[in-house]
Amino acid sequence: MRTRRLLVLASTAVTAAWLVFRRRPAPGRFTRRFYVNRAGTRFYHLYLPKLYRGQALPLVVMLHGCKQTPEDFAAGTRMNQAADELGFIVVYPAQAWRANVERCWNWFRERDQQRNGGEPAIIAGITRQVIARYNADPRRVYIAGLSAGGSMAAIMATTYPELYAAVGIHSGLPYASARGAATAAQAMHFKRLGATAPRLAIPTIVFHGDRDTTVHPSNSDYSITGEFRAETGEAGGRSYTRTLYGRLEHWLVHGAGHAWSGGDGAASYADPKGPDATGEMLRFFFLARLPEGS
Repeated sequence: MRTRRLLVLASTAVTAAWLVFRRRPAPGRFTRRFYVNRAGTRFYHLYLPKLYRGQALPLVVMLHGCKQTPEDFAAGTRMNQAADELGFIVVYPAQAWRANVERCWNWFRERDQQRNGGEPAIIAGITRQVIARYNADPRRVYIAGLSAGGSMAAIMATTYPELYAAVGIHSGLPYASARGAATAAQAMHFKRLGATAPRLAIPTIVFHGDRDTTVHPSNSDYSITGEFRAETGEAGGRSYTRTLYGRLEHWLVHGAGHAWSGGDGAASYADPKGPDATGEMLRFFFLARLPEGS
């Protein structure tokens, strides 16, 4: 219990530090790299924080949404500024327009929902490349995404649970919600029927706006059985309901649409109002580590 209390206090300090410095410019190094394997080639942007000197830092993998670029996603989430203040590396894999004309990750295709193939193999390969080249701490690797990126983050958490210590899904869909383009639109726009989505094997934090007309909010409903705790509050000018159940944390932001909560409104798909999804995800992530020797 003492260890748990210390972790909670530490995570609270992480959130507080980030809130103080969230609007400062990011003075670290933001560079473009590329990765190739049998599944294909993708560029990615890498952010090394100002304090990086080769030491083993945590790594956060960020998957952008449709019609976004890594630069735009970095601006909207302010993740690079957080990296400078809290000390972690960020990598932003970039979807190629040749793979999807809207630059969406292809979360709805069966071949891109499998381990060791398709886009999951590319994203996992980029993650491993960054760990190896920049000495990232392999026990503290996290993945998050928005919309199609959030849906792909759920796929990565399902297909590579040994690689990521926790996952953040913002305005996305659960694993295997569609099995092709024909079923993707139905999965996105209509209320889920029947059972809720099965929970992921790794710690999961979910954000969704209850006025989202692009991805129906029911896609953020993960199975909750037994005891759970729900609380309401207000942050950034919006109210929210936060539900805690084991290793699942769910935020429903009332009045919010299809955008990153508490982000930089000058960027695409970022809502300046609402709880700070970046700060809350980092707080949640840094409580989780993979086991020794994993």
